[in-house]
Amino acid sequence: MSLTESSAFDVAKTASQASRRLATLSNAARNEALTALYNALLKNKNAILNANARDVEVATRAAENGTLSHSVLKRLDLSKPGKYSDMLQGILNVRSLADPVGTVSLRTLLDDGLTLERVSCPIGVLLIIFEARPEVIANIAALSIKSGNAAILKGGKESTESFIAISKVISEAISSTQIPKSSVQLVKTRDAVSSLLEQDSLIDLVIPRGSNDLVRFVKDNTKIPVLGHADGLCSAYIHADANLEICRKVIVDSKTNYPAACNSLETLLVHQDVLETVFLGVAEALLLKGVTLRCDSVSKAALLQKFPTIQGNLLQDAVDSDYETEFLDLILAVKTVPSQSSPISAVEAAVAHINAHSSKHTDIILTESNEMAELFMSGIDSAGVFWNASTRFADGMRYGFGTEVGISTNKIHTRGPVGLEGLTIYKYKIRGNGHRAGDYFEGEGGKRWKHEHLPVDSK
Repeated sequence: MSLTESSAFDVAKTASQASRRLATLSNAARNEALTALYNALLKNKNAILNANARDVEVATRAAENGTLSHSVLKRLDLSKPGKYSDMLQGILNVRSLADPVGTVSLRTLLDDGLTLERVSCPIGVLLIIFEARPEVIANIAALSIKSGNAAILKGGKESTESFIAISKVISEAISSTQIPKSSVQLVKTRDAVSSLLEQDSLIDLVIPRGSNDLVRFVKDNTKIPVLGHADGLCSAYIHADANLEICRKVIVDSKTNYPAACNSLETLLVHQDVLETVFLGVAEALLLKGVTLRCDSVSKAALLQKFPTIQGNLLQDAVDSDYETEFLDLILAVKTVPSQSSPISAVEAAVAHINAHSSKHTDIILTESNEMAELFMSGIDSAGVFWNASTRFADGMRYGFGTEVGISTNKIHTRGPVGLEGLTIYKYKIRGNGHRAGDYFEGEGGKRWKHEHLPVDSK
């Protein structure tokens, strides 16, 4: 990984050249580079963690004086149990996946001796701009190499020491393989971002990972296609027939497993008929975990009747903006779905609220009814829609993608956790033998198309 401060054009140009070479390498060659990457990161674990500790020390002081959010601090720390090993395992998981390049998804016999194929291929050059999370470097390097893409990385100032340490290790690792060294480049200077966003002739896709401000800045300042999401406003709806134990497990995990993650639960919708039953059991479990509940008047009244001595700071009045806020903390907005004339109407009311307020990330329903679950999952306009399962499953590793470069809430090309498949596009290949388009026409002497579908041989 080149520690370069060259012009944005030069960085993008060398990345583009590297991407051409990458597209021709075999899966074995790309896997060899991933093995080298894994071994190097394992060997240099202590040095990387020491660099990360310096970042955490500076970030902790910033969080204490209010200039850095605590959610960013949590995402920065690589020393948390399992975090470094998960990063390494992600590389192995990606290596073990099938080659995403060269997959044939369509074959058509246009005429005798003239065949058409649709074949997967790399996107080309990826620009990834991220904040805080240093493990993203390894994740993206692995996914980019495996999918045959070149990557330009710009990390946030909070992770500078970690970023440099990891990048040096990756640079040395891939230099001993067939992967061009400029396949993964690091840009250190903040000023380079605006210039890179202007390189639409050389960079094929931008992936911002970070705050709303970052994502919106990128979208507003480039002609390059952008893949990403500005918020993780995940919601859950407890239907009238929901099972208490399932609700308790799923909702507590969704909110408290990792509150700073974009797939953490932020809004809880509760059917009015279960306010004094299921909801109370779920709320009690959340309160025991230190979750602050910001409730509408109806749900708040139910809680106060059951828990009259509840601590004031754990129960607050909700305001409208709470239902559009990504708290990234142990805070949950609660809203009641009034009893309706039919179960379908209640689900439709929950769906309407979520579609009006969500960020199209991940939303869930808790119900015993297959009909209500399917109605909810069909009606919700989000990248992930789950039934009786935690929002925390919205993750590339948990989906079996090895790891991910981010979560997409877009409706073009790819959606949800973006793994190898999301980093490929396709091209059409025609194989002929002197065939001419002008020979095909209606009337005397014209040739006719066969347009016969052929079996697909994936490679």
